[in-house]
Amino acid sequence: MSFDFNSKPLLIFWETTKACGLKCEHCRASAILEALPGEMNYDQSIEFLSHIREFGKPYPIVILTGGDMLRKQRIWEIMDYLRSREIPFSVSPAVTDLLNDESISRFKEYGVSSVSISLDGMKAVHEKVRGIDGVFDSTVKAIERIIDENLPMQINTVVMRSTVMDLPDVLKLILDKGVKVWEVFFLIRTGRGIDREDLTPEEYEDVNKFLLFATGYGVRIRTVESPIFRRITMQYSGEGELNGGDLFDLLKRRAIDLIGHPAKDHSRSVIPTRDGYGIIFVGHDGEVYPSGFLPYSVGNVKERSIVDIYRNSELLMRIRDPDNLNGKCGKCRFRNICGGSRARAYAYTGDPFAADPSCIYEPDTDPITA
Repeated sequence: MSFDFNSKPLLIFWETTKACGLKCEHCRASAILEALPGEMNYDQSIEFLSHIREFGKPYPIVILTGGDMLRKQRIWEIMDYLRSREIPFSVSPAVTDLLNDESISRFKEYGVSSVSISLDGMKAVHEKVRGIDGVFDSTVKAIERIIDENLPMQINTVVMRSTVMDLPDVLKLILDKGVKVWEVFFLIRTGRGIDREDLTPEEYEDVNKFLLFATGYGVRIRTVESPIFRRITMQYSGEGELNGGDLFDLLKRRAIDLIGHPAKDHSRSVIPTRDGYGIIFVGHDGEVYPSGFLPYSVGNVKERSIVDIYRNSELLMRIRDPDNLNGKCGKCRFRNICGGSRARAYAYTGDPFAADPSCIYEPDTDPITA
């Protein structure tokens, strides 16, 4: 599969609705029980989706998210449309009563490419984050049911101070259940996440090093709003021991105690997507953003096609060019595969081109050589 991220994204995240039955304390959407005014109706949704084929094959993958995408009106008709147009799509439902045996079976029937389920920690941690008693057991049952249907799936985990120490336990559960993909979200201060305590840059580094260590257990790991994972991946050859700080040591020891030593070297595979480059986010109301965590609108699919917006937005064209990055991100030799989190830079400084404040790497000691 080949993509020129300047001309088309790999992933289109579509916030189908803001409605959701959970009360997640970190939620980017500040989720609510009913759809908000301005949400795209069925006809507007189909009009937006109809343009995706104009990107050409291979088509971008549409991620149906929310809120809870199962609360979107006529969602099954929307999925049927995507299937009929041969546009690949994945789903990211909330674990509520709507995610049941019937809906999981229908996912397979409708040709869903993969299912994403959120698991932020073990029972006490996960239920505190998600705001609903009993949701941990429901989540584990949903994971098992999805696997029973032979549907590809991934686990999504949010990293913040209250969840970080459960990462090894989540890893063990992932391995025990046979899940192959772990997507780890590094909290950005938006939505309910605005009031959450962030990790320090040193802790960010240690967590990303732990995730690289964890790839040795055979799970594929992707990070969201932590492109420094790719920088760290490229810094280590896969030979010798991966070293870090105190938090890395704690997480690593816990994983070894739970699972044993990894059987493989850590991965060196990277896909250099970042906010607005290979990734684009469409809000419930049609507003388009470089990512779901960078609230800087670049257009609206009610007025322009997603193809036109992605290819011709001035901000997107600027954000894709690493020469426009400021501070140490602009000087870094890893700027093409990393580039820093533009969303985190914007959240902290109001400037999407500023240096990523979560990164401890100092390019002055290892500057660009070409």
